[in-house]
Amino acid sequence: MLVLRLLNVVAPAYFLCISLVTFVLQIFLFIPSMFRDPSATSLLSPALLHGALFLFLSANALGNYVLVIQTSPEDLGKGLNLGEGTEVVADWLDGSRSPGSALPSTHFCRLCARITQRHDHHCFFTGNCIGSRNMRNFIMFCLYTSLACLDSLVAGMAYISVALSMSFANPLAFLTLLPHSISQFFSGALLSSEMFVILMLYLWLGIGLACAGFCCHQMLLILRGQTRYQVRKGMVVRARPWRENLREVFGKRWLLGLLIPVLNVGSGNHRQKEK
Repeated sequence: MLVLRLLNVVAPAYFLCISLVTFVLQIFLFIPSMFRDPSATSLLSPALLHGALFLFLSANALGNYVLVIQTSPEDLGKGLNLGEGTEVVADWLDGSRSPGSALPSTHFCRLCARITQRHDHHCFFTGNCIGSRNMRNFIMFCLYTSLACLDSLVAGMAYISVALSMSFANPLAFLTLLPHSISQFFSGALLSSEMFVILMLYLWLGIGLACAGFCCHQMLLILRGQTRYQVRKGMVVRARPWRENLREVFGKRWLLGLLIPVLNVGSGNHRQKEK
C-alpha cells in the first residue's frame, strides 16, 4: 500500500514533467526551426499551422487532465445512503457493500479514501479514481495526449532529419536510430541536445501508443455498457443499446466536449432514474 501511495504522487509529477519538456521543445526548438523555411512567411505556412495544432492539442489534453483531477469522486459519494457508524466504514474498507448502498458499481478506493459511483479504475497519472462524472474527461485526456505525442513525434523526426541530414523514408531508419545515436554520442559526434530529442522521440511513441490503446479499450467497454471494475469483478450488466451507453458517458453536448474541455454533464434521463 505504501508503494501504491508513493506511485500515486510520483506518477502525476512525472507526467507534468514530460508535458513541460514537450512544450518547451515544441515552442523553442521545433517550431522556430520550421520558420527557417522561406515558405513560413505566409499566414498558412506549415510552421504556423503546426504551432496552432500543437497548442490546440495541448490545451485540450491539459484542460481535460485538470478536470479529471478536480472532479472528486468524494462529491459523488455524499448523496449515497451509506449509513452511520464504524461498522459501515469497515465494510467499505474490506471491499464489501454496505446495506444502504443500492447504486451499481459503487466502490470505495483505499488510495483516495473516497467513494466512486460507476467505478472504473484508479488512475495513478491523475492521482484520482475514474468514475461516472469524469469518465468523458479521462477519455478526452487520453485521446488528446496520444495526438499531442504523435504531433511531437512527427515534428521531432523532422528536426532530427535536418539536424543529422538523414531520411526516415526507410521504416528501419527509426528502429536503428537509437543504437546508432548512442554510439555516436559516446564518440563525441552527437550533441547532447540532439541525443535528448532522440530519446524523447521514443518516449512520445510509447506514451502515444499506450494512450491510444487505452482509449480504444475504454471506448469498447463504454459501447458494451461496462466498466473495468465490473469486468474484473464479473458483474452482470443489463444489455442496452450502444447509443444509450454513449449518451450516458458523453452526454448530449458530446461535440462540445470534443472541441473544448468541459465537465461531463451526463444524461438527464439517467440522473432521473438514479434519483
